[in-house]
Amino acid sequence: MLPKEELFQAQLAVRRLCLYRSIAEDPLVQTAVRLAEFILEDLPLQVLETYHILTGMLASKELAPAGDVSDPWQDHILDLIIFDDNPFTRKAELISTGEMGTSLLETAKNDLGCLQTLYRLGDLLIPATSSFLQDHPKVRPEGPLPDWKTFQGMGGPQREDVREIKNMLAEEGDWTRLVEPLAAYYAQSGAGPFGRFWGFQWDGQGLVGIPNPDPIRLTDLIGYEEQRRVVLDNTEKFLRQLPANNVLLYGDRGTGKSSTVKALLHEYGSQGLRLVEVAKQMLGDFPKIAAKLSGRPQRFIVFVDDLSFDEGEHEYKELKAILEGSLAARPENVLIYATSNRRHLIKETFHDRDGEVHRQDTVQEKLSLADRFGITVTYLAPDKDAYLSIVEGLARRHGLAIDTPTLHRRALEWEAWHNGRSGRTARQFIDHLIGELALRV
Repeated sequence: MLPKEELFQAQLAVRRLCLYRSIAEDPLVQTAVRLAEFILEDLPLQVLETYHILTGMLASKELAPAGDVSDPWQDHILDLIIFDDNPFTRKAELISTGEMGTSLLETAKNDLGCLQTLYRLGDLLIPATSSFLQDHPKVRPEGPLPDWKTFQGMGGPQREDVREIKNMLAEEGDWTRLVEPLAAYYAQSGAGPFGRFWGFQWDGQGLVGIPNPDPIRLTDLIGYEEQRRVVLDNTEKFLRQLPANNVLLYGDRGTGKSSTVKALLHEYGSQGLRLVEVAKQMLGDFPKIAAKLSGRPQRFIVFVDDLSFDEGEHEYKELKAILEGSLAARPENVLIYATSNRRHLIKETFHDRDGEVHRQDTVQEKLSLADRFGITVTYLAPDKDAYLSIVEGLARRHGLAIDTPTLHRRALEWEAWHNGRSGRTARQFIDHLIGELALRV
């Protein structure tokens, strides 16, 4: 028997959404609600087509690993809820529920009741469609309908905070009781894109979230402990809302400058740190970037990798304005971290020394740009002993069965034939050695 009343209630629920209204515009939700409408309106061709469209959409969704919420429809609804950006989620980031007012909380409570109805719709649509098509022989399939509940374990690991809130919602019989726990989640983990993603890139128009940022962690880095300590100390002050400085990581290529900054994301992301990568040619967009970050409770590091300027490039003036403070001040929750292989950032040529009355002023303006960073951390290429120490540390970490003299000999041969001594060269050598030893097994 068709669950007509339940299907009708799902249609009502999506129309009653207020704060979480954007969920009603989600393509998957719209397709599912349309399927319910076609069943109620007795339109067999549309039911058949829409069911398969919905199943195809759900099949393309990455799911949580087995053991988590693995029904793709339910997992999708939970994603929409916990990553939604609306007045309730934004306020929950900043203030307690006691400061929100009863009207907003009641509206959020009603929305959660509607969303739970949509969450349960997935359990209705498969049997309802099957029963409906059985009564329409002309469109009735010969075999069973494809069942999206069998699509399990397609995605990668989820963050622990996301896993916990999803399981709490999945296990709760009445979502209207979850306003407080949800608000606590938003306060801890963030709302909207800053809750979904820890890393972003600026594309010239907006912030693009990075679903799978570089997995490098601080524990993966060997050597340069003192340099990293300076960066970590400054970052921890920043997270505690204490005075902190913009940082320039300068030094030889392959020494781990960029890896140090990227690793901060996994170390401090759960504490509210976010990383925004900006290309140097887009530094002029900083006021627009700052406007999107200002007022959010998270702390943002704007990361400019491989920063240097050649003759004729004037973006250094944009960077100078950002560092020194322009009329549009840098928000207090934003710092600049940059890496460079060039100490003075701007290439000086003989042309700079000729043909200008006040050429010395121009030269000094260019050469002093690096001084405008509060902290400069220097990464020099390792000497022989430091290089071999990095190699030994990586070999131990990977449990490589190779004697030390042979490891040293091979490592020195590798750096002589490849990119010279650096942490990157050491990692490339170890990767090569891991593959070589694996093939011998």
